[in-house]
Amino acid sequence: MSMVSDEGVMLEVREGQVGKLAVLFERHHRSLFNFFYRLTGHREQSEDLTQDVFMRILKYRDSFEPRTSFAAWMYQMARNTHTDSHQKGKTETSWSDDLPDPAGPERRVDDLLQKEQEVALVRRALAALPVDKREVLVLSRYQELKYEEIGQILGCDVGAVKVRVYRAVRALGRVFAEMAGETR
Repeated sequence: MSMVSDEGVMLEVREGQVGKLAVLFERHHRSLFNFFYRLTGHREQSEDLTQDVFMRILKYRDSFEPRTSFAAWMYQMARNTHTDSHQKGKTETSWSDDLPDPAGPERRVDDLLQKEQEVALVRRALAALPVDKREVLVLSRYQELKYEEIGQILGCDVGAVKVRVYRAVRALGRVFAEMAGETR
């Protein structure tokens, strides 16, 4: 049995088969949670925002266009949800070293011990970036979206996405080096 594409499932949801939203939830709730967790550093807030995105998908299902990537459309909803949440006063806070890893596969203990400090430093550096830079890094590096999809989400062309990613990576490197006590 072949798996129906996300776009195909979303078309079924748009046509009134709202129960099919569960398929999309199963496919994407972890990646959405990780997206929000990397933006906010809060597990509970990330869970709430993930739920909000799927409520919006249901509410605005008629706006989905079949020629659009479902992932790009979903992450645009996620960006809007995050922005709305931020404007309503649900502020972000900085990450601490003792926050758990975002949802994902278990890591071996020896790998964790070896990389623990560096990972904590990268998290703090990422959290210190402005939201626009953090967002483009999360979409490109952690969510592994293509530049074309990120362009759809951000409303810009691929060239602009490449520039934004480049600038965000450089900014992350500067913040990381500063936090690590390195001079550049």
